[in-house]
Amino acid sequence: MLSVAVIGAGYFAGFHVEGWHRNPDTELAAVIDLDEDKARSLLAEHGAAGAKAAADLNVCQGPFDIIDIAAPPTSHAPLIREALDTDARAIICQKPFCTSLDEAQAVTREAAEAGKPLIVHENFRFQPWYRTMRQMIDSGRIGDLYQITFRLRPGDGQGPDAYLSRQPYFQAMERFLVHETAVHWIDTFRFLLGEPTDVFADLRRLNPNIAGEDAGYFLYRFKDGKRALFDGNRLSDHPADNPRLTMGECLAEGSEGTLMLDGFGRLFLRQRGAREWGPVDYAFDDSRFGGDCVYHLQKHVSDHLLHGTPIENDAASYLRNIEIENAIYHSASKGCVVSLEAQ
Repeated sequence: MLSVAVIGAGYFAGFHVEGWHRNPDTELAAVIDLDEDKARSLLAEHGAAGAKAAADLNVCQGPFDIIDIAAPPTSHAPLIREALDTDARAIICQKPFCTSLDEAQAVTREAAEAGKPLIVHENFRFQPWYRTMRQMIDSGRIGDLYQITFRLRPGDGQGPDAYLSRQPYFQAMERFLVHETAVHWIDTFRFLLGEPTDVFADLRRLNPNIAGEDAGYFLYRFKDGKRALFDGNRLSDHPADNPRLTMGECLAEGSEGTLMLDGFGRLFLRQRGAREWGPVDYAFDDSRFGGDCVYHLQKHVSDHLLHGTPIENDAASYLRNIEIENAIYHSASKGCVVSLEAQ
C-alpha cells in the first residue's frame, strides 16, 4: 500500500481525497490544510477515519509515498520544495501549475535534480470518453483524422452571481477562460493529436461582473495539416443532465467517419455516407466528476510507482501546456498567428 498525504481541503481537494481513499493500492494517511478543521471535516465526509488532519506537513509523521498538492497556485512552488525535502517517492501538483512559466520551470528542474517524479494533476485526458476516442482514432475507425472540435458550454457564467456558489475566486481571475478552463483542452488536444505547430486565438469577456475572458476560440495547426478548434462560452449551455460532466460537446472528423461526444458522456460513430449515428459501446462512471477522471489519474500514478508503467503528465512535458497558454494570450492580444515551434 502506498501512503498518501493530500495538501489542501478546498472544493476540488474533496475529489482527490475520495479517489485516494477508494484506490485499492493506496492508503490515505493525512489531509493537511491551514484550516485544520476543514481538513478534519473533509476526512469525516469521506469516511477516512484512520487518516490524520493537520495544519502543517511537518506535523504529520511520515514518510508518505505520495504527496498530492491540491492547493492554490500561489502555494505550489513552496509546497513542492517542502515535499522535495521529504522521503516522498512522487509529488503531484494541481493545475494551473505554479504562477508562471519561470516558476514552473524552476521547480521542475529542482524535482529532476532530486530524482523525484513531479506530476501535474491534469485529469481531462483521463476522462474515459477521450481515452476511448484516442483508441478509436489510433485503430483507424474514422480513417485519416482531419480535425477535432470541442464546444465548451457549461452555462454557469451568467449574471452577478456567476461562479460564487462553487469557486468564487473565478470572478477575480484576470486570465480566466483559457488559464483556468481551456487549459484542459490545450492538453487534451495534444493527447489526441500530438504537438501543434501554430495557434491563433480570439478571446472576449461577455459577463461584465468578472475580471477575465469568458468566451473565445483557439485554433491549433499541425505539421501534417490537421486542425483542432476550441470554441468556449461559459455563459451558454448544452443538453445534459449534468453540464459539468463533459462541459460541452466534441467532434472528431476523419476520412472514413466521425466520432461525436454529447453532454451525457455518450459517444456515437457515423461512418462516411451513413445517415444515422451508431452508439459506441463503452462504460464510465457518470456519478463522479468527469467520468471519474481524478481516480483514473491517481491510479495511473500508483500503477507507475508499483509496476513501472510510464507517466503521461510529468511536469517536464506539462511545461509545454503553459507555453501554449502564453502563446494563446499573445495571439489574442495581437490578433495574429503565433508559431509554437519558435517557443
